[in-house]
Parts: sequence; structure tokens; C-alpha cells
Amino acid sequence: MVAPPVAPDKAAPDTPPAPRRRRDVRGALLRILLAAAGGALVFASFPPRTAWWLAPIGFAVLGVLLHRRTMRSGFGLGVVWGLGFMAPLLRWTGEFVGLIAWLPLALVCAVLIGLGTALIARVSRLPGAPLWMALVWVADEALRARFPFGGFPWGKIAFGQPEGWYLPLASLGGAPLIGFAVALTGFGLAHVGRNWKLALPLVVLPPALGLALTPTVGTAADEGTVVVAAIQGNVPRAGLDFASQRRAVLDNHVKRTLELADDVKAGRARQPDVVLWPENSSDIDPFRNPDAAAQIDRAAAAIKVPIAVGAVVVDQNDGLPRNTVVLWEPGRGPTDTYTKRKLQPFGETMPYREFFRIFSSTVDRAGRFQPGVDPKGFEVGKARIAIDTCYEVAFDDVVRDSVTAGANIISIPTNNATFGYTEMTYQQLAMSRVRAVEHGKAVVVSATSGVSAIVTPDGAVTQRTGLFEPGALVAELPLRGEATLATRLGAWPEWVMTALGLVAAAFSLTMTRRSRPTPGAGVGEEETDDGPAGAA
Repeated sequence: MVAPPVAPDKAAPDTPPAPRRRRDVRGALLRILLAAAGGALVFASFPPRTAWWLAPIGFAVLGVLLHRRTMRSGFGLGVVWGLGFMAPLLRWTGEFVGLIAWLPLALVCAVLIGLGTALIARVSRLPGAPLWMALVWVADEALRARFPFGGFPWGKIAFGQPEGWYLPLASLGGAPLIGFAVALTGFGLAHVGRNWKLALPLVVLPPALGLALTPTVGTAADEGTVVVAAIQGNVPRAGLDFASQRRAVLDNHVKRTLELADDVKAGRARQPDVVLWPENSSDIDPFRNPDAAAQIDRAAAAIKVPIAVGAVVVDQNDGLPRNTVVLWEPGRGPTDTYTKRKLQPFGETMPYREFFRIFSSTVDRAGRFQPGVDPKGFEVGKARIAIDTCYEVAFDDVVRDSVTAGANIISIPTNNATFGYTEMTYQQLAMSRVRAVEHGKAVVVSATSGVSAIVTPDGAVTQRTGLFEPGALVAELPLRGEATLATRLGAWPEWVMTALGLVAAAFSLTMTRRSRPTPGAGVGEEETDDGPAGAA
């Protein structure tokens, strides 16, 4: 008698053995931790730290993680990497409106980075992958410079490089070229183990080109010189509530200017040709308040030259405030104005105010300022001064428009007292240094509470103040009418690099795969043209 055949056990075909599942989970967790660490390395490269070389290493970590991954995996890892970078970088945005602004903003920026890294993962399959990966990164930065909230480019990689070998590249292609060079170095470094003959030149050439360009950065005073004084009057206390003592802020700047006038008379300081006060140095509208106007008149008469006064001016038509710089001349009063064109979200304005109010009433502490439209600054003697107020320095096009309006020197009036002792002021100073090289112009940063600084056209800081202390910086600076290649090319380098990156991404998306994708290939799995593979 023959026993009936025993049916084999039907194991679930899609369920991996338990040891493999555990190995996959551990691998996924390791990749997530590495992604967060890679983003944190890029954050650590930003001022006030000077470890600019950490940025390429952070990109190398990202390049290793994204190599031949699925787009879904690339997105997830990119969001984690982006949070490791942007969350600590943007801590200052929540200084007075709280977590409800800071963390959602950091998450939005990280998600936008994730969109870029999804495409970076895809182009990592192409020949010459590091080049295409770096070009897609430029495209991602271009997106973030325009969206959300009209653009938020604060985390551009170039702004972490004022001390680095890449800085001179700004004179050729502006901030986008620096970002491309840093990303190319990092992605090339990630590729060394796969194809060193391709990767090694990509690692070496970008910083080498930056070093080679250093002697070519123009600093000559082709239109003469100007003696500039930057006044830092200081504020009663740090944080948003300093504005409640706005008269004290005005008085502080008047007092420090009068002290400078005494120093000039005594021969302890040079006579300036123009004095630059910070943003919000007169939160009392001098057009509506005769007492404030009288105080500014007093300071201008004592120093005997025009003062550029950062003031909050209420428009007579709509009754809404403008963040305005007023050129105040001795004996004549106000003769010209510049109104800030790019307003800071979560500070001067509150995007989606009604929505965020559902979560916190602190959103109503943010302002209701209205933007200006005219990029032209002031003319004082031979000096044609571009004015880019505070947040505007982060935007390529805003600064470029100010410079191409005829400027031969740049002024950055800023109020960083609002953000207390956070790193915001140091991050902003780094942007000013990049702009100096990008446009070949000296830059004067005047801050209510610091850090004020004198920046030469090669990006060097020759004088600076501390935080929350009064001060006056006086310097003779070159007036440069010569336009750098970056100024003449404008946005073209960014658009060309963006277009090349997107073409590469489109090409990679249309490639015919030799095998079907691995089902469920996500953060924990890698997809190759030959099917699933282990860690590269």
C-alpha cells in the first residue's frame, strides 16, 4: 500500500526569513542615521564655525547613500539628510514665533531637498554620475530659492563657504557655481571607490580652480574710494520685545554717532563721507514724529555728512508699514528713500497667518509690512550705494538688481536683535562676504546689535563688532564700477546648470530597465539595473 504524497508546506513567497528581515531593518536604520549625520556635517560647515571642508564630506555621505537607489529611497534619505542640515540651521526662525514656525519651515525645506535627492538617486545610474548629481543639486537649490513663501534660499551651500577654497568661484558664476562645486567634490569623493579615474579629477578640480582664481578677484578702486562709517547703537535687550523701547534704540544710534563726531573733531577717527545706520535704527517714523526727525537732524549736523537711516515708515495711503532706509542730509533732512523689496516670512510677514493661528496665537507677533519695488540705492558723492536690507542679501536676484542699477559699493543694514544670540547674524555675514566676491564690491554691514562688519571686495572681513555692544566702524573702501563675470552673466549659470540637471534626470527616467524593479525597494533596499543588490 502506497502512502499518499504529503503536500509541501506553502511558505509565503514574499516573506523573507526572519534573519534577513532583521538585517534589512538594521541596514535601513543605519542608512537613516548616516543620512542625518551627513546633513549635520553640512550644518557644521556653516558660520560661525569655519570648518567649510565638512560640506563636501556631508555630500559624500549623501552620494554613498543615494548610489543606484530607487527614487522613493532617495526621497526618504534626502528628507532625513535635509532635516539634519536645515533644522539646526534655521533654529533662529523660531526665536520669537516659536516651534510652530521653525520646525514646519525646516520640514518643508527638507521635503524640497528630498525631491531633489529622489532625482539625484536616479541620475546616479548614468555614466559620469557625480556630474549629473551635482547639477541636479543646483536645480534643487534653484527651486528652494523661489518656493515656498516666495523663496527661502537661506541654506544655499555657498553661504557656508566664506572661508573656503571655493569662494573665488562666486566671481564667475555666483552662489550657484559654489554650490555646484562643493556638491561635485562630495559626490566625486563618494565615487572614488567605484571609478577613481573619473572621480579623482572631480574631487580635485573644483577646489583647485577656486584656489587658482584667488589672485584674479578684483579689489582695485577703479572709481576712487569712500570713507564709510557703520554705526551699531545697540538695543536695550535682545529679542522681539526690544521694539517696545524703540525710542531707546534711536537714541542709542544718535548717541554713538555724536560720539563718532567727537572722535573726528579730536583726530581719533577719520571724517566719513557717509554714515550707515542699521535696519530699524529708528522704529519711530521720522516723517510722522517731529521729535525723531529732530534727533536724526542733530546727528547729521554733528557728523556733517548724510546718514542712511533704517526706519519703519507708515504709508500715508494704506496705513501699512514699510521697512525703509531714508537718506538724511545735514540741513536738508530726508532726500531719498529705499524700501525693502524682499520681506522675511515669520518676521516682517506671516505666510498663511490664518492657518498657523489655529495652532498658536504667537503668529500675530509677526508684522504686516509691505514690500518696495525700486532696486536703486543712494548716490553720495562718488559713491553709488546699493541697499540690500537684512533678509534681501540671501537672494541672488535682489542683490544683483541692486548692483546692476549702477552701484559701486553695497550696504547691508540689518536688525539681528530680533533673533537674540542665535547664529543668524553670522550666517548673514557669510552671505555678505559671498556677495562681495560675486559682484566685486566692498560691503558694509551695519547691525543694530551686531555683528556689524567691513568686508572688502575679496570677501575678507577687516573690521567687525561684537554682539550687543555699541560700536562704530570707519574704513576707506574702494569704489568699483567694474562688473564681475558673475554680475554680467546674471542668472544664466544657474539656469544652464539647472537645465542640464533636469535633462539628465529626464533621460535617466526614460532609460529602459533590463529588469523589473524590486517590489518594495524603499529606504532599506537598493535597486540596480541588474535587480536588487547589497550595500554598495
